[in-house]
Amino acid sequence: MKGLKKLPKKPKLLFVGDFEAQGDSVRHFLSDQFEVAVAATLWRAISYLRKDSFDAIYVLQSSKISLDQIRDVKNNALVLAGMPDGVVLLDHENKIIWHNACMQQWCDREDLVGSNFYSVLSSPEILGPDFCPLHTALSSRASSNSTLRTADNRYFHIHAVPTMVEQDQPEQLIVTVRDVTTKMQQQQKMEAIQKAGMELADLKPEELKHMSVDERIELLKSNIVHFTGELLHYDVMEIRLLDRKTGRLEPLLAVGIEQEAALRELHAQPQGNGVTGFVAATGKSYLCEDTSKDPLYLLGARDAKSSITVPLISHEEMLGTFNVESPKSCAFDESDLQFLERFGTDVAAALGTLELLVAEKATTAAESVEAIHTAVALPIDDILNETVNVMERYIGHEPEVISRLESILHNARDIKQVIQKVGQAMAPSEAVPQALQTEPRPLLIGRRILVADSDENVRVAAHALLERYQCAVETSHDGAETLSMVRNITALGGYDLVLADIRLPDMNGYELMQKLAARVESLPLVLMTGFGYDPGHSIVKARQAGLKEVLYKPFRLDQLLETIERVLVETDVSPSTGSL
Repeated sequence: MKGLKKLPKKPKLLFVGDFEAQGDSVRHFLSDQFEVAVAATLWRAISYLRKDSFDAIYVLQSSKISLDQIRDVKNNALVLAGMPDGVVLLDHENKIIWHNACMQQWCDREDLVGSNFYSVLSSPEILGPDFCPLHTALSSRASSNSTLRTADNRYFHIHAVPTMVEQDQPEQLIVTVRDVTTKMQQQQKMEAIQKAGMELADLKPEELKHMSVDERIELLKSNIVHFTGELLHYDVMEIRLLDRKTGRLEPLLAVGIEQEAALRELHAQPQGNGVTGFVAATGKSYLCEDTSKDPLYLLGARDAKSSITVPLISHEEMLGTFNVESPKSCAFDESDLQFLERFGTDVAAALGTLELLVAEKATTAAESVEAIHTAVALPIDDILNETVNVMERYIGHEPEVISRLESILHNARDIKQVIQKVGQAMAPSEAVPQALQTEPRPLLIGRRILVADSDENVRVAAHALLERYQCAVETSHDGAETLSMVRNITALGGYDLVLADIRLPDMNGYELMQKLAARVESLPLVLMTGFGYDPGHSIVKARQAGLKEVLYKPFRLDQLLETIERVLVETDVSPSTGSL
């Protein structure tokens, strides 16, 4: 109201001690003269001093507290008040005597003094290792540690230390409180990633028995996509596998990637092949914080602003790359990089399983084709042998019969050719892991080889081994069949090489060599024999007549292949043409 004088403000007094125990006259006098704040304990006094300024401090002598103590504790409290961790002083009933500003901020309460320590943290769950840390510290007179989890999924690590006064039982605890929420959440995420990684390739037998290889491959790929989105929260990803022969990075998975980018040809080279090529070439992870300013980055997702790319390495061998992208700049940090690298380790292991599954698919197909081919190869050869024999007997007779026999020969050879082509289509070489691929033998591709041996096992093996390298193999039982087969294939360009046992039922190797030379000019011949076996010295005679190569049984596959290649090179023979 107007005209009233403003009353002078009373000076502030901090009374330390038992105020109620003072006489009425003392209390009334102090209350009339001062604005009194009462602190029954030293730490309550410090709490007041931390929040407000006072004109005077009155300390009862009976409280056993000195001004020097207050000054020292206040200075210490000022240090503790600025700590990034929470600090509280608790009594023996776990009630808060004093706290710093950080603790108050976490609890979001005006004043914590007098409140139960656990209650201000919303009665958290104690995770251990000590499940009674405050009680343990007081009773054992030693420090104790534990981790707490609050209802809103925050994590705090507490360290409780008893205050010791000579031999007295401690009645107070100094407790430091550290917020470890981020650390714990990252640890949980890492554990979840590790568990998911183990499940990537964990295809249970009861699930697999009803699944084809293709279905198992697709399941593995879908698991990678699922866990990448579920755990890492990455919706845009790309995985490429390294072709160790060509250095190309072949697309395996692409989610949210532009089609042109997903089909882009990339190689494991540090320049000119984007971040993916750089990572594959160097084996180093790459964090791209701003795609618009990074010279290595090539467009992946249309609106990508940042990306992470990690190498996929298993047993120190580069398998490929794993790339994720985000529409936000600087969307990823070092922890994201760490998560993706950890997950990438398991993805690499899973891709090893994928490679085995692809190999299984290719191997299964190849084995099926080989089984079919083995079952029909010798019967078809028998048809060829019998047909050629009949043709020779019908020479000069009915043209219609000869035409039909020639048709049989053609069809029989076509059957073999179809089986071989089906096998290649079912199990293409690029689908087979490098470790399982046969070494390419360009000189053998398309070569027509006649194997003459009375032993059925040898004839079967010749088909299985040589046709693996895309040779066209036909067989005969003896010398006469061999000569007939050679004579009747002239129209197709002839054989590129004859591989014959030195001892055939009707003639030896030297005799076969002479008869072949009389009928076909420059037909390469390789003879096979057991060690030390040379009836009639036929090898010696054949060598004198120009024989270049002899294979001594048992021989290795590489010896067979190298011998055939050497003979073809020496005789400068080009592959025969025509159908098989």
